Amino acid sequence: MKKNLFILVLLLTFQFPLNSNEVWSIQKEDLIGLNKPEKDPSFLRLKPPYTSREDAYLRKEVCQAFIKMADAAAKDGFRLSVLSATRNFKYQKGIWERKWKATNGTATEKALYILQYSSMPGTSRHHWGTDFDINSLEPEWWENAEGEKLYIWLKANAKSFGFFQPYDKENGERLSGYRDEKWHWSYYPLSNRMTLAYNFLVDYEDIQGFEGSESAASIEIIEKYVNGIFPVQ
Repeated sequence: MKKNLFILVLLLTFQFPLNSNEVWSIQKEDLIGLNKPEKDPSFLRLKPPYTSREDAYLRKEVCQAFIKMADAAAKDGFRLSVLSATRNFKYQKGIWERKWKATNGTATEKALYILQYSSMPGTSRHHWGTDFDINSLEPEWWENAEGEKLYIWLKANAKSFGFFQPYDKENGERLSGYRDEKWHWSYYPLSNRMTLAYNFLVDYEDIQGFEGSESAASIEIIEKYVNGIFPVQ
């Protein structure tokens, strides 16, 4: 009942295209990180100067839109560089379990602490090929002169290329989920469909295979974190 209510809220808030074939063609493996972007023809590898990584894969439409946005930013004197793109379940598990081992407390306390900035494996938007991190993962960088000016540019221009900041607490409208991440941007035309598909296809029994997974349901990881994103206007 609670899950169906969240789906209804998502439909009303994000105006998902229910008649889109792209929604129904999404597979559970795409959502929980069990796909292989390097072998999937619907993905492209982002190359320099748009990233310094050799494994920065994004879905084709996302990759092309990012390049257009980065080129526009460059004309205005800003450099956009992807630090992290698609991450599979194994990669996310490595991030999560390193932090898990370094954190003290009960399973719930440890999970909530890590969830300030890192997703549980199987719940990350980075699995989808629609989301990426740029320039710096340090909140302090985005508060200095360079970071602040870039963020102002992104807030003014990213939407015209299809991107939005899912973890934004602007005006207090996002009341649950991760802390503000000015570096994390998402391609709305595809990620909105991924969010809808996630709510239909993924259940708590699918979120397993890593330390602390037993706390996912009690924390309401789907309702509060997967769905805990900033409303797109």
